[in-house]
Amino acid sequence: MISPDLAADLPVEHDVQVLGIETSCDETGVAVFDADRGLLAHSLYSQVPVHARYGGVVPELASRDHIRKLLPLIDGTLAEAGVTGAELDGVAYTAGPGLIGALLVGGTLAEGLAMGWGIPAVAVHHMEAHLLAAMLEDPVPEFPFVALLVSGGHTMLVDVKGPGEYQVMGQTLDDAAGEAFDKTAKLLDLPYPGGPALAELATQGQAHFKFPRPMLKKPGLDFSFSGLKTAVMLQVRELEAGASLSESKRADIAKSFEEAVVDTLVAKSARAIRQTGYTGLVVAGGVGANLSLRSQLRTELGKLDAQVYYPRLEFCTDNGAMVAHAGLLRLQAGYVSTGGVVARPRWELSELQAMVSD
Repeated sequence: MISPDLAADLPVEHDVQVLGIETSCDETGVAVFDADRGLLAHSLYSQVPVHARYGGVVPELASRDHIRKLLPLIDGTLAEAGVTGAELDGVAYTAGPGLIGALLVGGTLAEGLAMGWGIPAVAVHHMEAHLLAAMLEDPVPEFPFVALLVSGGHTMLVDVKGPGEYQVMGQTLDDAAGEAFDKTAKLLDLPYPGGPALAELATQGQAHFKFPRPMLKKPGLDFSFSGLKTAVMLQVRELEAGASLSESKRADIAKSFEEAVVDTLVAKSARAIRQTGYTGLVVAGGVGANLSLRSQLRTELGKLDAQVYYPRLEFCTDNGAMVAHAGLLRLQAGYVSTGGVVARPRWELSELQAMVSD
């Protein structure tokens, strides 16, 4: 099955409660979301200790750890929410994009639980869940808006006209911003996960190194971070060859790199706001937690009379709450699984159908 199909007997009525399951990569997330009362409970298990010794995510280990943790998390989250499986109206799960094995773990369990409880399952697009996560907060962004999705695997600017109506305006041509953070962190011998460690090191440095701001002088809204990563690598090797890669130099490189990425993301976001004429920018994904990015976006978009919206910090990275929320919206619009497990390692946002309720 390529995407969720329209069920004739939906949308469902008020007091809809959805269980959300997130297993796209290395975090196991579970949540229960109520259409009227909002988020009732959520739990998250991070696999960082499992993958840290390898310096990155090992797909097979990720799948095995999801199997080990998912059912206990579901039981605990349902108990915290005061809800039983029989009282739920749907089970939403991340169907892609992501690691195929990890997706299959969540999808298989979600479809099985839905069948056992006699309720629909809803296959959720991971990036749609991210860009709608800001709607869990107050104030809620109003459609239409521009979404900047920045994570370990994705960097894109999206014209969000309404729920399910997405047009990708620009995206990375190579490494995503999160990937560039992680790879640069490895060059500086920082521990996994590298992105947060590099951002922390950057607070101790000065931007003394002039790294490139990729594609800023070119028209359009696409990104490219591989050249920036290469420039950092060459600088690190030069300092190592001269035995002058001190701790202060490492901090300066981290700060200089971070500023280059942030400048690029901010400039392209401002360009997208000017191009669309919208007054709202939603920032989602793990890199959205970067404090330097948040500060500069607030300043630069304020000059355009545009407001920036974020999920709370704990919902910037992968989590079950965003999946439960997006799944509820899809359920209310009538898009449910036909019973087969949906697992798509690659899945374009443009393939989604608009969510239009009767």
